Amino acid sequence: MRLLPLPGPSRVLTVGTLVKTVGRGLWLVASALFLTRSVGLSATQVGIGLTISALVGVLASTPSGYLADRVGPRGVQVGALFAAGTLTIGLIAVRSLPTLVLVGAATALADAIERGARGALIAGAIPAGERVRTRAYLRATTNVGISVGAVLGGFAIAADTRTAYVALILASAATSLAAAVIFLRLPTVAPVAAPAHGPRLVALRDRPFLAFTLVDGLMSMHFSLLTIALPLWIAGHTRAPAWMISALTLVNTVLVVLLQVRAARTAATVPGAARAARRAGVAIALACVLFAASGALPTAGAVSLLGLGAVAHVTGELWHSAAGWGISFGLAPADAQGQYQGAYGMGYELGKMLAPVVVTSLALGWGVPGWLVLGALFLLLGALVPPVVRWAGRTPPREAGAGLVTRPAERGVNLAG
Repeated sequence: MRLLPLPGPSRVLTVGTLVKTVGRGLWLVASALFLTRSVGLSATQVGIGLTISALVGVLASTPSGYLADRVGPRGVQVGALFAAGTLTIGLIAVRSLPTLVLVGAATALADAIERGARGALIAGAIPAGERVRTRAYLRATTNVGISVGAVLGGFAIAADTRTAYVALILASAATSLAAAVIFLRLPTVAPVAAPAHGPRLVALRDRPFLAFTLVDGLMSMHFSLLTIALPLWIAGHTRAPAWMISALTLVNTVLVVLLQVRAARTAATVPGAARAARRAGVAIALACVLFAASGALPTAGAVSLLGLGAVAHVTGELWHSAAGWGISFGLAPADAQGQYQGAYGMGYELGKMLAPVVVTSLALGWGVPGWLVLGALFLLLGALVPPVVRWAGRTPPREAGAGLVTRPAERGVNLAG
């Protein structure tokens, strides 16, 4: 397996993504401590600010993609990254909840615009047969970048001074600006003319696609199993040592980096991607069962089941991610890729908002029965994807001024090369 894609737009996107996500890792690892220990906000205030910011990201996703279609995705993405970098510097001025909401919401808007433009840029600059593979490279690279950023951010955490946190913020801002410069090397993708008649945000009227977005977004709640539910489960409900929390995170990161590109082959066509989503539901459900069973065993047994569960979970994660990319690209009309990718991202953001409450209430509030309910939920969501995709195949989206058009999925396009 190649560590980098071949020279060209895919490689530029991968390098720029690596730079950008190092900054994201810097901020993620120390943001809560900066806002509480340096700014002086309470944990509740931080939670409120982040929730409002996440809601802005959800609402802006589809319009941001529409903007990328109309103006041209490369310019929109570069502009959004410059804006994000500038707004990140603005975090230094945060002194209260209102200023956190102001800066956080503006940053979330810039991030939503960048995500929508990235989807349209991949669709416009990368051949159809390489899009899913490129997204796989980008996800593997994201894991590497965040991990590197998290390690570097540990120095600011160790120092625990305002000077260290400010230096971290400036470094994070610099990565956004540097990524914007790198992305200037991407080819220009021509904007698509606005339709003369009919609705502008056609993705929001495409009921099969919205159904897929909802199902996929709810399924994405499984990402919080590893980051929220499992650490608390290990610490409070099993006899496994605390170091298992870090070990399982490391296993997940390494396997995603090594196997995500290979897993993308399972989403080579839209029907194949739908089957991959169904398999993902089975694998994640199995992981939930294994996690649940670990609570009743002695240390060695708990460690074994947690390890097996982590492998089952990351297997489902790899299939789920590849499936989402294949289906979202495959169901989108050629002249609306930006807004369709934005709508697809809206589902993920929705799942990210709901996940903390859902997974903690079930896995930790209900214990073993809650884990089993979660497993059944993911199994059901995975099973729903193939019929939703078949529904989409029978229901072509409308292109304003062009009547009914055929989705790429109906033409049997190979999406992953």
